[in-house]
Amino acid sequence: MPALDIEIIRLVAVMLTIVGGTVMPAFCIGWMGKTAMEAIGRNPEAGPTILTNMIMAIAFVEAIAIYALVVALALYFVK
Repeated sequence: MPALDIEIIRLVAVMLTIVGGTVMPAFCIGWMGKTAMEAIGRNPEAGPTILTNMIMAIAFVEAIAIYALVVALALYFVK
């Protein structure tokens, strides 16, 4: 039975990694989009600069989601 317990712990760790790796980046991307739109609304001339910076920040946050996917796959397949 101890092998089953380790398997359950491993699967829970995979599940938590996937959930954390999708929910948190999605929340951050939404928050960045909201604040960027507020900033553009206050200062329309700065729109292209704000948009460029927002896209770069979203790319970095999305990289965190990809890292979480890699960690989840490593936890799932490496025994």
